[in-house]
Amino acid sequence: MPPQPVVPWSDERDATVFGPTAPQLPYQGGIERLLATVEVPGDDILTLNVWTPADREGGQRHPVLVFVHGGGLTRGSAALPIYDGTTFARHGIVFVTLQYRVGQEGFAVLDDAPQNLGVLDQQAALRWVRREIGAFGGDAGRVTVMGQSAGANTLTALLALPHAAELFDQAILQSGPLQAQPAKRAGRMTREIAKRLGVAPTRAGFGGIEPARLAAEQTAVGAGGSPLGRGPAVALAIGGEAVPEDPLTMLLAGAGRGIPVLIGSTSEEYRLWLAPTGAVDRIRWSTVTLARMTSRVPQRIVRAHRTRRPEATAGEVLGEIIGDMLLRGPITRFADSRIDAPAPTFVYEFRWRSPVDRLGAAHAMELGFVFDRLETPDAVAPGGTQAPVALAEAMHRAWVSFVVDGDPGWDRWSARRPVQAFDADGGHIHFAPRPDELAGLPTR
Repeated sequence: MPPQPVVPWSDERDATVFGPTAPQLPYQGGIERLLATVEVPGDDILTLNVWTPADREGGQRHPVLVFVHGGGLTRGSAALPIYDGTTFARHGIVFVTLQYRVGQEGFAVLDDAPQNLGVLDQQAALRWVRREIGAFGGDAGRVTVMGQSAGANTLTALLALPHAAELFDQAILQSGPLQAQPAKRAGRMTREIAKRLGVAPTRAGFGGIEPARLAAEQTAVGAGGSPLGRGPAVALAIGGEAVPEDPLTMLLAGAGRGIPVLIGSTSEEYRLWLAPTGAVDRIRWSTVTLARMTSRVPQRIVRAHRTRRPEATAGEVLGEIIGDMLLRGPITRFADSRIDAPAPTFVYEFRWRSPVDRLGAAHAMELGFVFDRLETPDAVAPGGTQAPVALAEAMHRAWVSFVVDGDPGWDRWSARRPVQAFDADGGHIHFAPRPDELAGLPTR
């Protein structure tokens, strides 16, 4: 069911520890070495966490940053150490993390229940922030949302809504798909789970299954798949209150043009899923050819990738092309549609290459830098112990600047296509990077 307002209380409530996490299983296939899972028992998972600046005297109102975690819509929580908001609060920002339902509880496609309940959870949380953040020293009229991966995907859906400005004033979208799937396709995971459990894909059918069992069945169905594949997966479904239409289609048609956006990706997103498992080494050129023909990717795009990196393997080339189709291509189209928008768009690309497990500039690698928390286990696991501190300082400073002043410190998007490339040197502008790899790229 949709989220409900909390029942008010009059006695003291202990808010010194993180609330319960959404039911989920740890990552598998080698990725569990790189991405941690935190489990806090309990059922009351729709909670928020707030960090406030130490200096709150004089009635000053501080800008607010609300972070939505990623996890493929199946995992993740606000309790991960890397998401600690101390570094943002230190710069005069009220920092908020929120939790939402994931997996089948949040994104099942059932015959008689609302779709995308996890997105409705986020809407409820953001309305709470507008209503209550003043009690924590926050300025309810200066709210920036930030999401990474699935968190950015769900925030894209919110940005595309007609009432987006009621929820937030600015958006930071990190490595998140900008699209949703038709309900029939998005519901493949739900239908397969229902088949395995011998229940109907209805509220009653799924309501009688323990959350842990649903998470286990979901993991079993998704085994061997990835965000880069085409198998059953948990995804935003088009239809209903939360995602009435495909978000990217709505954005290209003009939705959200009055809201400033900072958006980008890493340069080697695919490596998180293909390198630790060794799958990148098992892909042959025949697979590239078949995938190219199936997805209608022009041969010249493959040649462009091979020309730039003649030493690249078949798996690396395929991974880069799929990453461009999922992220870099749609991001560029989105930014192009906003060149003459009243609100600016700023685009970045994270390029620092980790030496751990051949991850390079993989998906989620930027998180330790954005939060300036390279010392946390969550950042050390994928990035090692020698990640450049200067780069973390530069990225964190840019994000703080956008939240506080609406300007991260580089040129807004224009016909020149300026991209802030973050590498070990701390960052530099690169105009229209690798256009030959995007020209003619399929849009779906």
